[in-house]
Amino acid sequence: MKKRFVLILMGGLITFSLAGCKDDKDDPGKGKPHEGESEWTAPDYADDYSPISSWTHRSKWNLANVHDPSVAFYKGYYYMYATDASYGNEHEGHGHFQGKRSKDLVNWEWIGGPFYDPPTWVADSLNAIRQRMDLDPIEKDKINYGYWAPVVRRVNVGGEERLRMYYCIIIDNYIKSGKANTNANFDGSWTERAFIGMCESTDPEGAVWVDKGYVTCSSSDRGLNYNRASLNDWNGYFYYNAIDPTYIVSHDNKHYLIYGSWHSGFALLELDAQTGKPVKVQGEPYAESASELEERYGQRVGTRTLSSRWQASEAPEVIYKDGYYYLFIAYDELSVAYNTRVVRSQSIDGPYYDITGRNFTNGEGDTYPIVTHPYRFKDHPGWVGISHCCIFKKEGSDEWFYMSQGRLPANAYGNPYSNAIMMGHVRRIVWCPASLEEPDNLWPIVLPERYAAVPDYGVITKDTLVGRWEHINLQYSPKNQNTSTILNLNVDGTMSGALSGTWSYDENKKLLRLGDVMVCVERELDWEANPRIPTIVYAGTGKNLNATYWGKKVE
Repeated sequence: MKKRFVLILMGGLITFSLAGCKDDKDDPGKGKPHEGESEWTAPDYADDYSPISSWTHRSKWNLANVHDPSVAFYKGYYYMYATDASYGNEHEGHGHFQGKRSKDLVNWEWIGGPFYDPPTWVADSLNAIRQRMDLDPIEKDKINYGYWAPVVRRVNVGGEERLRMYYCIIIDNYIKSGKANTNANFDGSWTERAFIGMCESTDPEGAVWVDKGYVTCSSSDRGLNYNRASLNDWNGYFYYNAIDPTYIVSHDNKHYLIYGSWHSGFALLELDAQTGKPVKVQGEPYAESASELEERYGQRVGTRTLSSRWQASEAPEVIYKDGYYYLFIAYDELSVAYNTRVVRSQSIDGPYYDITGRNFTNGEGDTYPIVTHPYRFKDHPGWVGISHCCIFKKEGSDEWFYMSQGRLPANAYGNPYSNAIMMGHVRRIVWCPASLEEPDNLWPIVLPERYAAVPDYGVITKDTLVGRWEHINLQYSPKNQNTSTILNLNVDGTMSGALSGTWSYDENKKLLRLGDVMVCVERELDWEANPRIPTIVYAGTGKNLNATYWGKKVE
């Protein structure tokens, strides 16, 4: 099983300052409020929140200390729950799957999670499986738990709306000996399985949840052969790693989990709508073949590499829109290289294809488009580790949003522990044409700047696009930040700097053509400027580009 979090307790506080472009606030491209429009204020919280990282300052955290979030709207609030992770491990001892809530997706307040102690069914289920495998039980006080990656949805059960959460608890002990997972304790076996459980609430504000128990667990197609040759052996025992679930009600009103991380890929598991538990009896979490296992633990609907048992993708998130299921995927390790891709299918069980026609269900290799990737604009250290997302609609609208953590790179602002900064990023999604020839073949891309509820300052005209931009060619470069370069959109319709050729703009559709690539134009906040001010941004891709264009106007 993949070990995901190693956080270090930091000593000392870090102070810092942000530099920016002073002339931006006078740029007409940023827009000005309409006369009589209420005053809007940009968020002013710091990206390096280490000075307020202690537990006693949690009322000031806003989106600080967020990892692997999931969001659902319930009784007037967006409720968000996440993995147990924080800068300096400040969350420890204060409950599991802690959350936040917001009315506007900009200002968030801390709320408690569903429980403080591990549910008793986890140890009981673990040791019952071990007994059937002829293994000794692990004493309950020697089980090492991890609390990861919940998914939360609003559901209607018997006419009552409630929040339903599927949560993951991993067991970080070796299978053979039951000892804690350390190099010194390595016993020639893989680490134990993960479990997915479920709980429900009609009072998330009061952190009142009812635990519903076991849903599924990690499963293997290798019977009882859990041997591992060495700590460098990545030919995993488990076929499905039971973490990172996403939950969807399909267009024909069936309920499903898609779950999985690394190992052999993602499983599709049908659920009973009322109980939230699997429709089929799963039986023992091991089998002698993949086909037998898939029949009970879920059909495999995606993998990055068909032949790999350690295929470096995880965190599926699925939505349904306009006849397609869009499946968002996290690639690579989480601290720096994390990046997001998206594929789609007309059926929940696939096959899922990327924008180029590559088959993700059959593991035909890296998929496109790139939705997020480590990046850096000028006057800021930039962000890395931007993935494991949730996708949701703004209540009462057709606006879609992306949320994940972003980490600062190492040594940002002089802080040697800055890569342990985990800031929640909320971003708007735009639906971009796959090519100039396919204007109605739309794919989801997120904006390069985080959401700040910037007011509608009116129509974005062609004249406001003329000027100086920071352009990022967001392309796959493992563990490296894509950095911005200057792009000039000239008044005569030519481009210079980062791109050459010509540009044009459809004001009604807010589509900007940059050579052979079409991008979507919106207003957002320039988070790197000092002070932070609204600007114009773009995002888009092309089916043959193998990259994504991001840009923001700076002059």
